[in-house]
Amino acid sequence: MYKRSIGIAGVLLTLVGGACTRESEQSTSTRTQREKDSIIARSQIPGAKAVQKAMTTADSAAARQARIDTAQQNP
Repeated sequence: MYKRSIGIAGVLLTLVGGACTRESEQSTSTRTQREKDSIIARSQIPGAKAVQKAMTTADSAAARQARIDTAQQNP
């Protein structure tokens, strides 16, 4: 019974601590996710080229979808 109470208390403290961390991260970060990804893509860390490729692919897909939408509006 005692171990179960300690386990439940530990889980609750972890959840509360995680919730507090998220709030402080959101208030201090002024960069968008796109800006953060762009910084990573330009760095020399392993996997940076994959991030750049993913961003390029996403941009290409968004541009293609915009062209399709425009074509459908003006047949």
